[in-house]
Parts: sequence; C-alpha cells; structure tokens
Amino acid sequence: MRTWLVTGGAGFIGGNFVLDAVKQGVRVINLDALTYAGNLDTLASIQSDPNHLFVQGDIGDAALVEQLLREHHPDAVINFAAESHVDRSIDGPAAFVQTNVVGTLSLLEKTRDYWKSLDEAGRAAFRFLHVSTDEVYGTLGDTGKFTEETPYAPNSPYSASKAASDHLVRAFHHTYGLPVLTTNCSNNYGQFQFPEKLIPLIIAKALAGEPLPVYGDGRNVRDWLFVGDHCAAIRRVLDAGRVGETYNVGGDAERENIFVVKTICKLLDERSPLPDGRARESLITFVKDRPGHDRRYAIDASKLQNELGWAPTVTFEQGIAQTVDWYLGNQPWVQRVLDGSYRLERIGQA
Repeated sequence: MRTWLVTGGAGFIGGNFVLDAVKQGVRVINLDALTYAGNLDTLASIQSDPNHLFVQGDIGDAALVEQLLREHHPDAVINFAAESHVDRSIDGPAAFVQTNVVGTLSLLEKTRDYWKSLDEAGRAAFRFLHVSTDEVYGTLGDTGKFTEETPYAPNSPYSASKAASDHLVRAFHHTYGLPVLTTNCSNNYGQFQFPEKLIPLIIAKALAGEPLPVYGDGRNVRDWLFVGDHCAAIRRVLDAGRVGETYNVGGDAERENIFVVKTICKLLDERSPLPDGRARESLITFVKDRPGHDRRYAIDASKLQNELGWAPTVTFEQGIAQTVDWYLGNQPWVQRVLDGSYRLERIGQA
C-alpha cells in the first residue's frame, strides 16, 4: 500500500485530493494546521477510515514533521499547505511569508533528511510534490499563455510568497538531489471551497439576495480549473512526472469574472428564485478594484498533456453547474465554516 504525507489536506484542493486518494486505496497521513480555511467537515466521509490519519499541526513544526516521516515512512510528500487568498495577503503579508516560505523551507529540510535516510530503492521511488499557482507568473495581456518557461513576475504578497517557495523547491533538487515535482495551476473551483473566493462568495451572497461585488470593470480573465481535474493532474504528475520538472495545470476555460458572476446568477435563478422574483443580475455591484489586480491569467498545459496524457475532463459549463448544485445541497457545511471570523465582508483594500 502506498503511503503519502499530505500537508494542507483539510483545505479546499488538499481536502478533495485526500478524499480521492483514500478512495483509491492510498494510506494518507494528513497534516493540517486547521486555520480558518481548514475544515474537518470536508473529511467527514473518511473520518473513521483506517487509511486516513489526521494530525493537526503546522508544516513549520520541524519536530512534528520529523516524527511523522519517521513513524509512517511515506513514499511521497504532497505539499498543499499554504495561505492562499490574495486579498488576505494585502492585509497581512507576514502570515503568507511565514507559512508559504518559512514553513515550506522547514518541510523541505525535514523531507530531505528523511529521504537521505532511505535505502537506494526508497530514495529512487520517493517524491516531493509541491502544489503552486499560475499567479507567480504575473499578468498577461490580451493574448498568449503562461508556459513553464515564463519568467516569474509576482504582483501580490501571496504570489510573491508562492514564487519564493517554488524557488526553494527547485533549489533543494539542484543542491541536495531531492526528487521534487512542482505543479502550477490556474484558478480552481468546485466543492468544499471556502466562501472568500469568487465563486462560492457570489453563490453565498446571491442566495441571500445581497449585492454581488465585482472588482473594477469585471473584465479580468481567469482560466478556470475544476478541482477534480486538478487532483487527477497531481496524481498523474506524482506517478509519471520527470523529477525536477514543473508542470502547468489549466482548465482551458478562460472566462471574464463578470461572465462567471452572471452565469452563477442564471443558474441560481433557475434553481432557487428570489422570493421577490428579481433576476440576480440586478444585484451585481461594481466596486473599487483590488490593488495590483492581475488582468489576465491563461495556462498552456500542453507539456502535461503531451508528456503525461492528462487533459481536463470537465467543461466550465458542467463544472459551474455541479458547483452551484453542491453548494445548494450543502448549506449546513457553508454555515459551519463561516464560524464568525469571516462574514463575507470585503478585505484587502490596502
């Protein structure tokens, strides 16, 4: 049986990844600090599964990480742990540096030491997979896409901290020989996403009949990637990716933010009309843009597709409908994660 140490496995992408991995028979040691965006409710379906061990703790806790590696002998470490919301990084960049840079460094050091302790076959089979973002590349104009060769040009404290962690992962491969893999993904969406991100935020506010805030002119473009497709890509890279390489993961689904918001409005109007019969598009309110707001992201995932045979299987139209339906059917989950520390308010205005 394979054993993986997954960090940040109670968050959005990490939680979906852990659920899939356990379902496929992988033994998962799940390390998560349970910050505001970490939620054990996401893992309720595997709470009693013997192949899932949850440990509350920080990737920067070197003694704990060392203990978990020594006790459970994982074949791979998959690092999802990160502070991930751009708006929060504007208000408090230090926490992002602490987790995403200092924490990742500590995790790398302990993983390197563990890897060196393995026998030759164990070292050859081991992998450290670091999950990152397309935001490290900065912003695009009206044309072109990010490739693995695009120079880094982060524009927010969040993306700067992730860029730093990516560089550390690369350095540990070239300096120490640690067998690393890095994935840089586009914007994820789907079930179990904390309601500070665009899609679940708009769903929550639209259901409540509240104003729907759209930054700037709403024309910012993102490449939307369904979380299930992303998890499948990570597993494929883990299984067959070339050591030391970076793979971009995109959904081939560029959409303007305003289009995304209007799509959600239409889906909710069909499924759960407002009591007064108003169309939810009437709730759209353009607000002051986010500082340093990148205009466009787009991922060229051809390396991943050509080398490893992965391609997204869920279109944006399918994925957004599934996502809206999931939130409609799981309102108790939403209410539990909104524990009072965040109430859908605007943050990150600088």
